Amino acid sequence: MTMKLEGSMTALATPFKNGSLDEAAYAGLVDYQVENGTSVLVPMGTTGEAVTMSAEEKSRAVAVCIKANKGRAKVIAGAGSYSTAETIDNVKKVRELGADGALIVTPYYNKPTQAGLVEHYRAIAKAHPGFPLVAYNVPGRTGFDLLPETAQRLCEIPEVVALKEATGSALRALDVYEKCGDRMTILSGDDFVVAPLISCGARGVISVSSNVVPRHMADLVAAGLKGDFKKARDIQLQLQPLHRLLFIESNPIPVKMALHLMGRFGTEIRMPLCEMTEANAAKLKEELVRLKLLS
Repeated sequence: MTMKLEGSMTALATPFKNGSLDEAAYAGLVDYQVENGTSVLVPMGTTGEAVTMSAEEKSRAVAVCIKANKGRAKVIAGAGSYSTAETIDNVKKVRELGADGALIVTPYYNKPTQAGLVEHYRAIAKAHPGFPLVAYNVPGRTGFDLLPETAQRLCEIPEVVALKEATGSALRALDVYEKCGDRMTILSGDDFVVAPLISCGARGVISVSSNVVPRHMADLVAAGLKGDFKKARDIQLQLQPLHRLLFIESNPIPVKMALHLMGRFGTEIRMPLCEMTEANAAKLKEELVRLKLLS
């Protein structure tokens, strides 16, 4: 199976209004992304607050994203959970809605063995032959680390086409690339190390910050993929203050505030998360002004 995944990919934030999905604002965010160079849209990941949404709400969000996208970018929809059976059902739903693939986070809380993790992805692939899957390793969120040796075993599963690697480690990216080569596309899952990871074999990023600065992130990735690492580094350094502020409180609290300050949608966020503190929001506003995203 071949599926070329590269470029700047946005883990979409989800706008809510009066407790429900703000479909108009969501469609507007999709347009903003595609018009500014985002190559893949990723609804219903961590940034999308999927864990606080019902199955019906998640399906509706994916449907709105796909409709607003109009085939311009690929759509890789979040579908992972701590249950293999539930994940298989989630993949069925996003596949029926028209997604191009599914992002599958490693199971959280129940902490499977590495062998169990391989069987988890193998079972999903067996249930959905020919449907592209992107494995997602984010131990800081899940308490579980997908090791490079396990990534190598996942290469035996044709449906697993890529790995979102969110350890923030260039050494980890090199270890995975050493074992998997070009068989499995490596994608940075950490905005702070996009340029370094591309130099280590990654082909792009699934980004939080690109919700706010899609053009900057698209240009950074494009420069890195062309081998212009000076330009990639320069953009990386330009964005580091923004990255720090977008993670100064739990994601997606800051990114939703940034999008609110930019007039894209409201600040509504689902508990147990809460709105950004006034002091941190003021710092974020200053940075958006510095980047000329606000006047």
